[in-house]
Amino acid sequence: MNGAQKILCLGAGGFIGSHLVERLLRGGHEVTGLDTHDDKLADVRTHPRFHWIHTDISGHAFDLDAAVAAADLVIDLIAYANPGLYVRMPLEIFRLNFSENLRIAESCVRHGRRLIQFSSCEVYGKSIAGVAGDALKDPEDPRHATFSEDTSPMIMGPVGKHRWIYASAKALLERVLHAYGLEDRLDYSIIRPFNFIGPRIDYLPSEQEGGLPRVFSYFMEALLTGGTMQLVDGGHQRRTYTYIDDAIDCIARIVEQPAAARRQIFNVGAYGNEISIRGLAELMREIYDERFRLPGQPRASIATISGRDFYGEGYDDSDRR
Repeated sequence: MNGAQKILCLGAGGFIGSHLVERLLRGGHEVTGLDTHDDKLADVRTHPRFHWIHTDISGHAFDLDAAVAAADLVIDLIAYANPGLYVRMPLEIFRLNFSENLRIAESCVRHGRRLIQFSSCEVYGKSIAGVAGDALKDPEDPRHATFSEDTSPMIMGPVGKHRWIYASAKALLERVLHAYGLEDRLDYSIIRPFNFIGPRIDYLPSEQEGGLPRVFSYFMEALLTGGTMQLVDGGHQRRTYTYIDDAIDCIARIVEQPAAARRQIFNVGAYGNEISIRGLAELMREIYDERFRLPGQPRASIATISGRDFYGEGYDDSDRR
């Protein structure tokens, strides 16, 4: 560890941010957290080394340059990370996930501050096997779905599938950071999270009208209410899930070892945990039935729905990530 740092954490109030703030404070760092909400930060709001800024960075009323200049390290988690929103509001997705994040990166360049940028495993797009399928000699060869930070191609869907604007914005931002690094103007580390799960991940759909939480929360509500666990396009997509505490352990090492992490990209995930969405639904239902479902409580059903019906026109997805 390189000693206590003054850390500016942008997007501190989210699922990953709130867990990361707790870990940084335990590590002796001084943390300034910024977000539009703080309900997930209840356990640290009164911590003597935590400073809270309640603001929307998009409003530009906040003095970003001053906050960056006062920090030793900037951690940027600001993003919309919700497939339903990618389809419904693609321009807003690009504005926040690229334009606003670029503004943060450029402030780090001006002030010579290290930046840890959260990206996404979605930048890998579709696997080679997912695109070429049976045209490959061996579609099941694991090399066709192995994601390497430095060598894997990034295969996105067509422009008409505007769901890819999220992954494209993230990938473009990564390329800009790399370009600044080539000119020796920015020290950065890029983190590509792979499907983190754990406490505070989201909300139940019934708790927020029109809300679009991630699949774990959708399935959880169906289990609690005896509803339907809907599998988009059959649920054949495969995901590798990572428990949040394990992910934060890894991220803390990236924070505390700047020399080793300098201008590096990190996949943060647990490759041994890959499961299809259908398999996840069946596993969650099995565990819930065995441990939590009360006598007489309706059992959740499992059904298939098309991506268009569930998300809307313009939806597409990665086959594996």
